[in-house]
Amino acid sequence: MNFIEELKWRGLFHQEIPGTEELLNKGDVVRGYIGFDPTAPSLGIGNLVQIIILKHFQRAGHQPIAVLGGATGMVGDPSGKSAERNLQTVDQLNTNKANVEAQLRHFLDFDAEKNPTILVDNYDFYKDMNVLTFLRDVGKHLTVNYMLAKDAVKSRMETGISYTEFSYQLLQAYDFVQLYKQYNCLLQLGGSDQWGNLVSGVELIRRMEGGEVYAATTPLVTKTDGTKFGKSEKGNIFLSADMTSPYQFYQFWLNVSDADAEKFIKIFTFLDRPTIESLIEEHRQDPGRNNLQKCLAAEVTRMVHGELELEKAIYTSGILFMNDPLETLQSLSKEDLLSLFDEDKQFIFSKDALAEDLSLVDFLSDSAVFSSKSEVRRAIKGNALAVNGKKITDEKATISPADLNNDTWVWVQNGRKKHLLVLTKKTNPQILAWAENLIGKDREHRVKIIDDIRNQIHSVSYKELIETYKISGKSKKGIAKYIRLVCTAGIYSLTTSMKNDENGEDLLHFTMEALKDPSSLVRYRAIELVQGNSLGQILLKMSETDESAAVQELAKSKL
Repeated sequence: MNFIEELKWRGLFHQEIPGTEELLNKGDVVRGYIGFDPTAPSLGIGNLVQIIILKHFQRAGHQPIAVLGGATGMVGDPSGKSAERNLQTVDQLNTNKANVEAQLRHFLDFDAEKNPTILVDNYDFYKDMNVLTFLRDVGKHLTVNYMLAKDAVKSRMETGISYTEFSYQLLQAYDFVQLYKQYNCLLQLGGSDQWGNLVSGVELIRRMEGGEVYAATTPLVTKTDGTKFGKSEKGNIFLSADMTSPYQFYQFWLNVSDADAEKFIKIFTFLDRPTIESLIEEHRQDPGRNNLQKCLAAEVTRMVHGELELEKAIYTSGILFMNDPLETLQSLSKEDLLSLFDEDKQFIFSKDALAEDLSLVDFLSDSAVFSSKSEVRRAIKGNALAVNGKKITDEKATISPADLNNDTWVWVQNGRKKHLLVLTKKTNPQILAWAENLIGKDREHRVKIIDDIRNQIHSVSYKELIETYKISGKSKKGIAKYIRLVCTAGIYSLTTSMKNDENGEDLLHFTMEALKDPSSLVRYRAIELVQGNSLGQILLKMSETDESAAVQELAKSKL
């Protein structure tokens, strides 16, 4: 197997230092490495690309070295980052390092007879070296001008880069030096955003050791629509089952576009060329069956989570279309249950309003599952409505806490294909008491009561106020209106007392939602939040890195 040719047809080759392919085709076993920094508790599917590269390298008869970034993970790679990353504690890094090592051992063959994978922790290169030794023996070989010319540094000159991140290039280069000296490693592999660091390593070996080494990169994987690869609507896709369940992982691949499926099946599977070309042709003949996506999802899920978890994921994917799925739905974890329902089909309802024998029509309209009571009644008359798998034929049907599954949710169907999930959550008793005290008061009295509440609100957590506001915001009737007033006043009070707000993103989301609220008092408090120093600072900071229209518009207007 020709390693470079294999990468090229799979869309995994970007560029190389001249002579790399010739080195690999001489017939000798070449040692090559890729580094993995433990900056998160788990590797993500972006890292999976580099793991696959090492597997191809090993299958081509060469010996892979996986370098665990125990040292470089403490510094942080500026490549692809528009702002300084937050440094993690030593304990966090050690935990992450143990997790990443376990994942690398899962994927890579450390027991092969001829070319077993070698695992190296680059912390071992630096643990006995002091800073003066590093500066004298290593730093003097690369000029600042040389380092500034690299894209990872150049792109940060306007926004700023610390000396810590600036030094990352030199650390990665020195890793290559040590691997060259200790393991006769002649090749470094990585993503195209790493090219500057790879070339620096090649240059440092030439200057320090007089050696000749090589480098090659893979292109950064992107979706065909231009959006970032490796994320779903619910966040990053991780290789850890604890952070992304096997079902969610399977669904990610199952839902990629046709164009992405054709691209990803070459990158993320080890199926041979004739098989892949045959699958693509069959899919083009009958795209409605999604056979290409199904094959891709199965292959990658099997590789990452194993055959048993793949079978479970396939089974879970068909639950909603079974004859009687309620018992299976009740057995799912909360994360997998939520993954079955798109976000626009999930509704949150305050459990406080779910009294005994509550009208089902009222419940479904108040929780925004249906836009009006008349729409619920039409669904009942049309024999389209089912709750927890049971058809509803009586417009006077009721619902009570006993109908909740696992005490938290109700499964609603409107027709055969429209599956909806109503989640309930109980409001903090103190918030409920404050809200009830507002009912029936005129505006002047409400303002006075809210000001009094602000002096007592510290008994409620910031997160709980945010979550309660979101829940009550789904219902525009009754006490929910007053719960929103209490939450808004409370969030305002807590935020203005914070020196450094750690929940900026939640606060920003809350404020933008509160500004849309029809209640004048809620809007008034939200405007005060935006004008306050705490949120003003958050907006300025977020607008530098978050390009979303909502953030930019709010930051620009300053109300």
